[in-house]
Parts: sequence; C-alpha cells; structure tokens
Amino acid sequence: MVAKLPARFTNADAARRHLEALQWPDGPVCPHCGVLDRASAVKGGRDGLWFCNGCRKQYTVTVGTVFERSKIPLHIWLYANHLLCSSKKGISSHQLSRMLGVTYKTAWFMAHRIREAMKPKGVTPLGGEGVRVEVDEMYIGNRPEVIRKAGKRGHAHKLEVLSLVERGGAVRSFYVPMLRSADMHDILSRYVRAESHLRTDEANRYTTIGKRFASHETVNHRDHEYVRDDASTNTIEGVFSIFRRGMVGTYQHCGSQHLQRYLAEFDFRYSNRVKLGVDDAMRADKALQGIKGKRLTYRRSHEA
Repeated sequence: MVAKLPARFTNADAARRHLEALQWPDGPVCPHCGVLDRASAVKGGRDGLWFCNGCRKQYTVTVGTVFERSKIPLHIWLYANHLLCSSKKGISSHQLSRMLGVTYKTAWFMAHRIREAMKPKGVTPLGGEGVRVEVDEMYIGNRPEVIRKAGKRGHAHKLEVLSLVERGGAVRSFYVPMLRSADMHDILSRYVRAESHLRTDEANRYTTIGKRFASHETVNHRDHEYVRDDASTNTIEGVFSIFRRGMVGTYQHCGSQHLQRYLAEFDFRYSNRVKLGVDDAMRADKALQGIKGKRLTYRRSHEA
C-alpha cells in the first residue's frame, strides 16, 4: 500500500496555509513595515495576497523569504524541503529533479535556497556549565588552484573545516580558508561559553585557547589514544563521518564557494535529530521557520 502524502505536499493552497501558520502564528505580519494584524485580503486577488493598512503595500507569506518570486508551486517547495530535511546524508539534485519533476538546474537552486534557510541566525554559543564541547578540524576535497600554483601536497590543498559539538547537543561547523590560530581563537571565543569544558586532540593550536575555559583535556591520537576518562573527540569524529559519507556518497563534489551551505545542512539535521526529540516533520517545519530574511538569487548562489 502506497502511503498518502499530506495535503501540503500536493496542494499549493494547503502548502500556503501551512506556511502562514508557521510564519504568522498571531496573524499576518507585513514584511515591508513589520505591522502585525493590520492586513486585509485583496478583493479579487489571488489566495494569500494581503494588503497592509499601515504602509499600503501588498504582500504574501513568501515575500522577504528564500521562496520570494519563485515560479515553483509552493507545495513543491515544501516537499523538497521535507526531502532534504529527512535525508540523513543528503539528497542529490539529480534525485530531487526526478522526484519533483523539475530540471536539474532548478533542483540544484532549490536545494541551495533550502540550505540557506537552514543556516542559523546570529551567534548562539554552545556549551555551558558542566557541558563538554569537543572541537576538531576536518580536511575534505581539494583546492585545485593551490595544486596548480604551488603543487602542494599533504593538507595544504584541502578544504579545512572547524567544528564544535556539544556532547548530546548541537554542532556548528565553519569553513575557514587557511585556518590560523587567530581564526580558531575568534571562533571558540564567540561560539563556546567560557564555563564549558573543552575536549580536543593534542594539536598545539588548542593549548592557549584552552586556558579560557573551565577545563581543557586532550587525547593523543599520535599515540593511538582515543579515550581517557571523559577526554575524547569521538562525538565530533562521528559528526565528520556522517558529513564525509554524505559528500562522497551523495554529493560527490563541492566547490569551496558552496561548502558553508553544505555544512549548514548537515549541522541543521544533526542539531535537530530524533535523539533530541525532533522528528522529520518537526525538522522540516524548523527549516521553514528559517526562510525569512534570507533572499537568495541564482547569481548570489554562486558566491562564497
């Protein structure tokens, strides 16, 4: 028996009502002036078109979001969002294209808009009193321009990612070209609370910054030490494993200009996983709540 899809995935009006309930729980809010509940439906206009009695402008629930001015029906957008949010290791644009009945180029752009919605807003530090935060770096892919110019080997031509993860909590990842100690100090100072307990490997770059936190314990991977009491980086290694399997098995290639969006996608799913009480439907709705204020055009999707 084939499961029946919810109405919001098959009907544009149902999709619009679902999005309005998420974006406007207290009534329509004008994206132009921010006025709440002073809107009236436009007579003779399409469903979902509102007129603001404050600034005298018209709007819909998609204005000022990543869905603005899209010709793709809204229920297709919501279905694509659900697919991307419920696929642990991602879903390729070719697969999205086949499932949604759109071109590959359209599916690729839709996926990038959804990843933009998954990006966290503002700075929300991880950790806290009694919380262990693991920090580690990951090297992935390559930078062809470095290989061509300098012929460097080792890690010099790789894309370097720094990730921070709470044990039993959320993760934040950052692509920083040519990661330096100063960059690491800035990221850790901004995104990890000082009362947290830092757990890293033996890299020297963590020695100084580790003194800013409640405690700092390391494991020596060079001596094949992976766990010592509560010191380990096994949680962050698990996060890296999921990301690598997704990038190699699903996406296969990622240019440096898009890497931060892919990191945001995997961070979002990990930080809103079933173990934390978030199922697929809840995760998809959380992504939809992040669409506001993140307008993305096709040209801008190619920028870093």
